[in-house]
Amino acid sequence: MERDRTTPIIARASRATGPGLALAGVATVVWSGSFVASRALHDSVPPVQAAFWRWIIALVAVAPFAARETWRQRALIRRHFRFVLLAALLGVTVYNTLVNQAGLSTSAGNMGMIMAASPVLMALYERLGGQRLGARRTTGMLVACAGVLLLMSKGSLAPRFAAGDLWMVAGAVSFASYSALLRRRPAGLGGLAFLFTTFALGALMLAPAYGVSLAVQGGFAVTPGTAGPLVYVGVLSSAVAFFAWNKAIALIGAARAGVVYYLQPVFVALLSYALLGEATGVGGLVSMALILGGVVLGSRR
Repeated sequence: MERDRTTPIIARASRATGPGLALAGVATVVWSGSFVASRALHDSVPPVQAAFWRWIIALVAVAPFAARETWRQRALIRRHFRFVLLAALLGVTVYNTLVNQAGLSTSAGNMGMIMAASPVLMALYERLGGQRLGARRTTGMLVACAGVLLLMSKGSLAPRFAAGDLWMVAGAVSFASYSALLRRRPAGLGGLAFLFTTFALGALMLAPAYGVSLAVQGGFAVTPGTAGPLVYVGVLSSAVAFFAWNKAIALIGAARAGVVYYLQPVFVALLSYALLGEATGVGGLVSMALILGGVVLGSRR
C-alpha cells in the first residue's frame, strides 16, 4: 500500500526533472552574460547606480505581465511581507550590488568561477533542513567544486584573490541564501507577483545609496556602451533569469538546480574570451571538463 501511495509522487518528481533542469540552465546561461556586462560597465557606471537602474528596467519589463497579479495578491503579500522583504534584500539589493562592486577589481572569469561555489552553500542549506542529497549528487557536487577550485587557483596551491574576488564571495553567500529561502515561498504567491514585489522593494532599498552615489560620484553618460549592458541585465538577467531560476527551484529544489549552476564559469569563460579578450588556458579547459562532468553526474536522478 505504501508503494502505491508513493508511486505518483515519484512519477511527478521525474516529470519535473527535465523542465526544472532546463529552466536552471536558461537562468545560468543568461546570468553568465551578466558578469560580462557588469565587467564592461566597471569604468563607466558606479556599482550602486548600475544596480539601481537594473531593477528599474526590470520593473518596467515585468510590470505589463505582473502588475495585475500583484494587485490581486496584495493581501497575501502583506501577510508574508517579512519573507518577501528578506528575499528582496538578499536577491535584489545586496547580491547584484556586490557583483557590480566586484567588477571594479576582478575579471569576469573570476566572478563566474567564484559564484560557482554558491551551489555548495545551497546544498548545505538543504542538508541542514533535513533533506538527503544522495551519494551521486554529492559526488557530482564535489567533482564540480574541484573543477572550480582548480580554475580559481590556476593550478597553484596558494591562489591569490583580488579585492573583487572577496566581494564575489560575499555575493555567492547572498545568492545561495536567497535560493535556499525560495523553498519557503508562501503557497499561493504567484511567481510574477513575487518577482515584481521583490524587484520593487529591492530598488526602493537601493534608492538611498543611489542618492549618495549621485551626490559623491556624479551620474553617468547614457551611451550605447552603457545602455546596452543595463538593458541586458535589467530585462534578461533580472526579469527572465530570475523567473526561470525561481521556477526551477520550485520544481527540483535548490541543491539540484545548484548543480546546473556549476556550468556558469564555463559560459562566463567563453563569453569573457569572446567579448572581453580574457583568455582561458589548458588548466581552464581541464577545470571546465571537471565542472561539466560533475554537473552531468549530480543532475541525474
